[in-house]
Amino acid sequence: MRQEDTSDSTPRRFWLAALLSAAVAAVVSACKSAPEPAPTPKAPDPSPVIGPIVGTQGSARSSGATTPRAYREDGATHIYGLNSDRIYKGRMPPLLYAVGVMNVEIDRVGRVTRLDWMRAPRHAPEVVAEIERTIREASPFPAPTRMGKVVYTDTWLWHKSGKFQLDTLTEGQD
Repeated sequence: MRQEDTSDSTPRRFWLAALLSAAVAAVVSACKSAPEPAPTPKAPDPSPVIGPIVGTQGSARSSGATTPRAYREDGATHIYGLNSDRIYKGRMPPLLYAVGVMNVEIDRVGRVTRLDWMRAPRHAPEVVAEIERTIREASPFPAPTRMGKVVYTDTWLWHKSGKFQLDTLTEGQD
């Protein structure tokens, strides 16, 4: 998607991205609260629950972002964490199957309240549906505690294999 002189800037971009990722991980881990005391034991439940339970209260994480642009990285990191097996590893090829730009509205507890395409890949309706499904299933996102709610924009770079990168965390393109 972008054409750059890679002679000297590629190593710096790699280390900058690595440093930025480490900083985000440090901030997220520092935001954890102390564990609550263990509840008093009750009688065992005869029907064990299998799999995760979706909470209605919102994400356990919160975002300290003060602008939509800053929140965009929290949103992208959240999506990557839930879809690690679907992320395209390495630099994207020069020709992508689809590129989409979407606004995502997140309420005060991290729930997705609205999706709005700025540029939908209309030639690939299956990609449009998959991106929307991926975002909705990622809800709740980190709660934008300092903003109340947020509308952020990200660009989805879609490979023909079905794997993707978000422009916010992309490894670049050949």
